[in-house]
Amino acid sequence: MPIDYEAEYNNRARVPEHPEIFARWARAGEDYRAEAMKERRAELGLSYGSSLRQLIDLFSPRPGVLAPLALFVHGGYWRSLDPSLFSHMARGLNAHGVAVAVVGYDLCPEVTLAEIIDQIRRACLFLWLRTGQRMMIYGHSAGGHLAGAMVATDWQALYPKAPPDLVPAAYSISGLFDLTPLVGLTMAQDLRLDEAEARRVSPLFWPAPKGRVFDAVVGGMESSEFLRQSRIVADSWGKAGAQTRYEAIAGMNHFTVIDALADPQSTMVGRLTELASQRK
Repeated sequence: MPIDYEAEYNNRARVPEHPEIFARWARAGEDYRAEAMKERRAELGLSYGSSLRQLIDLFSPRPGVLAPLALFVHGGYWRSLDPSLFSHMARGLNAHGVAVAVVGYDLCPEVTLAEIIDQIRRACLFLWLRTGQRMMIYGHSAGGHLAGAMVATDWQALYPKAPPDLVPAAYSISGLFDLTPLVGLTMAQDLRLDEAEARRVSPLFWPAPKGRVFDAVVGGMESSEFLRQSRIVADSWGKAGAQTRYEAIAGMNHFTVIDALADPQSTMVGRLTELASQRK
């Protein structure tokens, strides 16, 4: 029986209570920004590019402390949602002494997916130039794709003064790495994807990030395609010399899977702290 890709990739239809989840995130994000501002450990609205969405909210564990550093990239199929919904995703790592930058970016169809990848690369370079810190990248859904793209980036080809391991590790939650199945879908029009462009922006088809660390995790209740996407990149990159892990987290759907990021005691935050604190 052929795969129904529209159904496999439509997470909002699979989780009908997603509006309540988004509303909960918005409240939690607002509360966390207020808390961090009161404690003088937040810098909100740092501009790294020319458009209004190219902003970073930087949450430090304590005032003025930026090492180690992580960057969180939100999801929304590259065409929706706002970083303000995700401020509280910094809570878990902040509690373990890790600074977290929550990054915004322009959305499709106003920009192409390739342009979004370039924007997140600029955000990484902006943070490195500002702090002198390398960074672990973690992201959800479309942000999981972008996290994979960052760990697989040739930084010195982009900016010769940057360290080759500017992003030594990435942690992708419910990411997409082979975008070719999206080409025939309704959303492909917004994403401006044809077969050739889908391959070009798919990290699975890039040279593997040899020697770097990459975790691909996914909610156990997600569609078979989302499970496959994480499994295939961990398998492919692992065979090519990256240090990869794959995990399906039992009982979690595409949206609830990231709630653990706000819990300092969660296994997910423990692993992220380990990745963010690694120094060669």
